[in-house]
Amino acid sequence: MSSDQQEHHDPVETICPYCGVGCGIQIQQGDDPGDVQFMPWGDAPVNEGRICIKGGAATEVIDHEDRLTEPQIKEDGEFREATWEEAYEYVVNELERIREEHGPDATGFFGSSKTMNEENYLLQKLARRYGTNNVDNCTRMCHASTVWALRTSLGAGAMTNSMRDLREECDLFWIQGANPGEQHPIANSQYFRQAVLDGATVIQVDPHANKTTRSFQIDDTERHQHLQLNPGTDIPLLNIVLKTILEHHEENPDDGWIDEEFVEERTKGFDHLKDTLEDFDKEAAAEECGLPLEEIERAAEKYATADNAAIFTGMGMSQHACGVDNVQNEINLALITGNIGRPGTGVNPLRGQNNVQGTCDVGAMPNVLPGYQLVDDDEARESVEDVWGFEIPDEPGLTNVEISYAAGDLIHGLYVMGENPVMSEPDANSVAERLEDLEFVVVQDIFPTETAEYADVLLPATTWAERGGTVTNTDRRVQRMRGVEKVHENTKHDLEILSEVGKRLFDDGDDLFDFDDPEEVFEELRQVCPSYHGMTYDLLGEEGLHWPCYELGDEGDPFLYEEEFETESGLGHIEGVQHTPPAETPDDEYPLILTTARLEEHYNTGTMSTRSPTLNRQTPENFVDVHLADAERYGIEDGEYVRLHSRRGEITLEAHVTKDTKEGVVWTTPHFAAASANRLTNHVLDERAKIPEYKAAAAEIEVDVEPLGETADPAADD
Repeated sequence: MSSDQQEHHDPVETICPYCGVGCGIQIQQGDDPGDVQFMPWGDAPVNEGRICIKGGAATEVIDHEDRLTEPQIKEDGEFREATWEEAYEYVVNELERIREEHGPDATGFFGSSKTMNEENYLLQKLARRYGTNNVDNCTRMCHASTVWALRTSLGAGAMTNSMRDLREECDLFWIQGANPGEQHPIANSQYFRQAVLDGATVIQVDPHANKTTRSFQIDDTERHQHLQLNPGTDIPLLNIVLKTILEHHEENPDDGWIDEEFVEERTKGFDHLKDTLEDFDKEAAAEECGLPLEEIERAAEKYATADNAAIFTGMGMSQHACGVDNVQNEINLALITGNIGRPGTGVNPLRGQNNVQGTCDVGAMPNVLPGYQLVDDDEARESVEDVWGFEIPDEPGLTNVEISYAAGDLIHGLYVMGENPVMSEPDANSVAERLEDLEFVVVQDIFPTETAEYADVLLPATTWAERGGTVTNTDRRVQRMRGVEKVHENTKHDLEILSEVGKRLFDDGDDLFDFDDPEEVFEELRQVCPSYHGMTYDLLGEEGLHWPCYELGDEGDPFLYEEEFETESGLGHIEGVQHTPPAETPDDEYPLILTTARLEEHYNTGTMSTRSPTLNRQTPENFVDVHLADAERYGIEDGEYVRLHSRRGEITLEAHVTKDTKEGVVWTTPHFAAASANRLTNHVLDERAKIPEYKAAAAEIEVDVEPLGETADPAADD
């Protein structure tokens, strides 16, 4: 039993495997190894004993009948069981062959936000020892543009503040393109709603009414506004807000809507913002947003006059071809009003997976090393090389979407750890076709995912509950996970698999991948990741620590940028941006706008959540929200099955007739394999962050179709 495992029947304190809030839970293993039960952790540091429906049901899938329990090798199109020795030999031989025949950049490596910091650190190190920076993770599909904008303009690609200081000090929550009531329910109930009960105001900007809209129960008061804009018009809306603040300041400079001292001493680029907005037409922009101008101006006044205003941003902002500009405009708003660098303020991306922040922190991205050190920065790269003992490629690699779309061309091999690109990437039908063109694919996972169908080797890993390590939550808190005993004897921890592949692939006698446990890996990570350097497993304890934590004894920073920004100049970067419409807009053939979002009851590609009986009872299959005016025009009855089309594919799903969405906008989810929204979404990318435009695509509905059956997802019956 490892140091991270407890005695057989003792409860084990760990972290929920779903969203990025980082809720602490306990799990207890019975006499049967597969009998693992959820238990509350009453004084857990983040959630204080509360848990959402997904966290409470998380243990239901640990011993699911679909678990991968033996290595498998594909022969003549069919998988057969294999020994670990056979599987390792096959993986290593094929990776060596591809490198010899095509070069190291012919292989891509996918990390996972569902695995630990130590495992992702080891995967990106393996990729770079192989000779490529072609390593990425699913943040590319959710927050890559946020990371880019925050890192470039402020210094770090993460929440500027902690949930605790926001609860205690924030007077106004500006929530744009995020739905914490649905996607981060404990953060919403334990932190944001508590602040609202103490008098905070909420401005929510979202094309879809949702649980956040209703959760604060102040929607009929002056302390709540829902700006239900058209998808893809976030820049015009924020430009109205910014120009309203600028205009008011010119006429009433003593009102303090702009923090002149802060702008002068701590920022650059203010004149560029003013020049960008000089000829901006607020009335025309409001019409494009589909909102009354006075409503947006009223929201601008509320933000500008709050003592402490905090911006929360989500995938509704980041998942656009102009995602970097979207987030930059939020940064502009915080900087000109001085709402950053103190408790209760800032720009705060709500992370969607329990370790999407940490996976980026430890360098599982093609352009950065651990600690967001650029691979093309000679000094930073050489400092990591001194620890690792080998040269690192000096040019950024391909992102995961670029890797998928280069499959069969520039890319010949793919190593996938805990990811499911056939479900998660846009234009998913095309992704599946391209994976068939690869010479070799290895999938390391706990379930036979849709991507696993295209693998040549399947490596069965252990679940989140069976192993230890660290994860980093949405407000930069690094926390330890602890595991019970393995449920299936012949599965292996991801760290063990990566260590063995690394030792066999690079048999050069320098022990680069010889690690006995996660703590040993973390000790090496500390040496190459400055913001984690002051952390140890003992210091993390049960509370965890917020990075940056530069030296042993540092207590971590609950909020950033109190004195200066971590940019080259030390100043916050303001930059005016102009509207970029979505790549697809409605036309005669596809007259609707399709947008997507997640549900409280399910999670990403559904690999775990659609195998949970509790979660499936809540939502057993996918659906599409249709505005009642559109339903009347198409002749759609509530509960009727429809076929939703885009230029890339079609899905059949149940229609929900509602006022929650806007007229002309249809809304669905990516969780269900039988009717995945990502068969329809557009793969056009933000030029800088390379994030796809999931949030706006042209679509059409066909009625009078047959339902798929009792449930639209085969896993829902489990």
